Amino acid sequence: MDDSAILRSDAFPIERARVRGVTMAFVRAGIGGTPLLLLHGWPETKRIWYRNIAPLVAAGFEVIAPDLRGFGDTDVAADGAYDLAAHARDVYALGHDVLGHQQVTVVGGDLGGAVLQDLSARFPDWVARQVIFNAPLPYLSDEHAGLRTRPAIEAADYFVRQGTDADALLAELPTEQQRRAYVATFYGHRFWAAPGAFTPEAVAFMSAPFADARKLRAGWGNYESAFGTRALSELPMWSKNRTPTVILFGSDDHVIYPDFDRMAAAVFPEHIGPFIIRNAGHFVQWEAAHTLNQTIRYFCRARGS
Repeated sequence: MDDSAILRSDAFPIERARVRGVTMAFVRAGIGGTPLLLLHGWPETKRIWYRNIAPLVAAGFEVIAPDLRGFGDTDVAADGAYDLAAHARDVYALGHDVLGHQQVTVVGGDLGGAVLQDLSARFPDWVARQVIFNAPLPYLSDEHAGLRTRPAIEAADYFVRQGTDADALLAELPTEQQRRAYVATFYGHRFWAAPGAFTPEAVAFMSAPFADARKLRAGWGNYESAFGTRALSELPMWSKNRTPTVILFGSDDHVIYPDFDRMAAAVFPEHIGPFIIRNAGHFVQWEAAHTLNQTIRYFCRARGS
């Protein structure tokens, strides 16, 4: 696939809005279509959706792809909050209060998939339906008993360091080149993605926003919130979720739960799937862009389609 047209910072117009004390940057395209929020994870920004935006606009959606607080072109947060509730309230304020949408569909993986769960639980009348893939899930002791609910220990070193030793880790990455190289490993030899899913040019494009030390450090804030080393802005809405949901699973992912699909089926009682996507890993929106785009197109039913 020739991605030369989208591996550019100006591939799509970027809008900005002041939201809850943070200036959020976001791509918005297809204005007037069915509102569709795309929520990135870590180590990602809105750029991870650049294979999805144009096809989804063509399918009749108004695509809104923000940089979450502390990521990409969005401000770091003065209040220091990077937990699920803070992200979810930002997204709601952007989509509902600023852009005026009375209902939306939400798609997310990784951190974006966790924010999606809090968002739809916190604002159940606002989120009509959702698509989730390769994301953190609440642990349900009864339903998840006997499942493989932990990735290999070899994949967890980054999680512990970023969540419990972030300042020391940042000190080990004093240059822009080192910070970009650190992030690049997650698209490469750490095997989050299927081998060869990202060209060197794509890795450089995805890792570039994390050259900024403040943004790299802010992106670790949610890991700290999970470990309890950073105070929560409020408790997350984190349990079973009854919003109609499509579950996808890029099975070549070596960082998420090996039984993510079966775990998710218990978390989302009103689900379609789970559907296993072969030859794709953690970054389904990039690795299996056509599959995800078609899933959204048919499940989410853009107006006029």
